[in-house]
Amino acid sequence: MTTKLVLFDCDGTLVDSARRIHETMRRAFVAFGYPEPGYDAVKATIGLSLDVAMAELLGRAVRNSEIVEIRKYFKSLFAEVHADPSMMEQLFEGIDTLIGALSQQDDIVIGAVTGNSRRGLEHVLSMHGLKPHFSVSRTADDCPSKPNPAMVLECCADQNIHPENAVVIGDAAFDMAMAVAAGAGSIGVSWGYGSVSDLKKAGAGAIASHPDEIPALLLGERDLSKVVDCIDTIG
Repeated sequence: MTTKLVLFDCDGTLVDSARRIHETMRRAFVAFGYPEPGYDAVKATIGLSLDVAMAELLGRAVRNSEIVEIRKYFKSLFAEVHADPSMMEQLFEGIDTLIGALSQQDDIVIGAVTGNSRRGLEHVLSMHGLKPHFSVSRTADDCPSKPNPAMVLECCADQNIHPENAVVIGDAAFDMAMAVAAGAGSIGVSWGYGSVSDLKKAGAGAIASHPDEIPALLLGERDLSKVVDCIDTIG
């Protein structure tokens, strides 16, 4: 039996965090005298490491010294913004059921690859009770920004699973590009912040429009019955 490593992106795939990220970015930019970034502009950068996202929004070099300071300030706002109930990241519909079902499969290992910080990922997984199901993860604190394949390759090495037996699930073109660069499979999701056309152009192996479509894409029709039984039980 071949073990499959299923690596989920976080923001835009597991949780809807766009409002929280935009508000934090808005406060950080204003504090440094920059115009408020537009919601759509910020949303388009979600999933990139923070310094890369800021550099794109400001049109600056990633290693610009001021971006380093803005990034520090952004991170200092974590507790303040998360204390606002209206900013809480909600799981996308069906994600909790999907993760619960996949975690019951002996031949599946679940992980996360995210441009979020380690602190941010741990907050999301713990808040929604998902942390026990995730065996491995890499964040922007650990690896270069997507689409660099390091996050995928390090997770594979950690679990002793070859990249060809790994699948990246994400909502952004750079998730798909990262998977391609790592030699892993990929499933793009249409409920996040990226467009289906961009996902396909970046090399998505398949597109899911709802979490309940993912088991069939991962395991194939011949194995779907046992996963459906799990989903029905959990749901």
